[in-house]
Amino acid sequence: MARTALAYTALLPNGGISDPAGTAVNTGAGNGHVIARALPERTLLRVTNTHTAAHTVTIKAGAYPPAFAAGQGDLSVTVPASGAAFIGPLESGRFLQNDGSLIVEVPDAAHTGNITALRIPGAV
Repeated sequence: MARTALAYTALLPNGGISDPAGTAVNTGAGNGHVIARALPERTLLRVTNTHTAAHTVTIKAGAYPPAFAAGQGDLSVTVPASGAAFIGPLESGRFLQNDGSLIVEVPDAAHTGNITALRIPGAV
């Protein structure tokens, strides 16, 4: 399978948004999600887990260049059972791929839930 494109939901300065539904997680090794034209420092991921066990989500280390700190490796975050986790903001120097994207993997096939990429405003 391939990675599923994940579009940003913009957070509004001095405002609010309705809770976005998100995109169903695309599980399995080598699958997951890709955010094109990513802005890592302005990215906040919300990952839900409707399964009865905790699961891991992995932000893949970037490619050098441009990710000069890619050697620090991937970032793995545990999403609690029947819960949610927020991941980010992220460092472009560690996670940005050479095509300008971010890659998010959901390796556990049993993980069910949604993922949302929230874009934090640049200035208020």
